[in-house]
Amino acid sequence: MKQVDSWNNASFLGKLGAQLPWRLAGGLSIVYLRQVNSVFEVQMKTAGEIEAAVCEGMSQFEQEYMGRGPKDIRAHLIDDLLVVRLQGVLTAAEQHLVKTLSPEKGRDLLKQVRTHLVESARPAMEALIGGITGMKVLSLHHDISTMTGEEVVLFTLDGPPMFRENKKK
Repeated sequence: MKQVDSWNNASFLGKLGAQLPWRLAGGLSIVYLRQVNSVFEVQMKTAGEIEAAVCEGMSQFEQEYMGRGPKDIRAHLIDDLLVVRLQGVLTAAEQHLVKTLSPEKGRDLLKQVRTHLVESARPAMEALIGGITGMKVLSLHHDISTMTGEEVVLFTLDGPPMFRENKKK
């Protein structure tokens, strides 16, 4: 935990716009700032907290943009890669489409539609991930399985996000 005590408290809060927790890049917070006896403490999130924020943001994004959230979601931060695995994402209509058409035609049609939706939503997804991690998204890769209803989104970041180590027990 880093302490910041070299600024006048009022001017420091004024510089931040009195916005706590501190928000970076217009996104979700990765740094928390709190005042303790006129000393400000800056605390970064752990990798697990970043992954949890990604899961929450992607789940909400799926609900708002695709009309349905995943049944389960996991995020894994590996250096400059962020892997998001969503399970149970197919709507009833999509499941029916895959079952009623020939296997190749249903699969190809569903993948084509989902790919188009992801590409059109790409700027919003990149802004979401950039805001959470504090890093710029360099590339986004996406695939969905029509057999299992599992979707994988891979983000390549411009570097590994900063985070603090977990507290030792």
